[in-house]
Amino acid sequence: MSEANSADQTTEKDPDTWVTGDEPATGAQKSYLETLARGTDEEIPEDLSKADASKKIDDLRND
Repeated sequence: MSEANSADQTTEKDPDTWVTGDEPATGAQKSYLETLARGTDEEIPEDLSKADASKKIDDLRND
């Protein structure tokens, strides 16, 4: 496989363009968010979408 093809397969997509981005966050996303938020003042809303959960995960990981 060439480097260009390899890079295309690992490119992250913008959560705002996900086809299923408006569906409820998955159990795995919710669990990971709870883990990341532990020890912070962050409150995780119960009704996050998949896309919003992904963005929140990125925010918490970059803090």
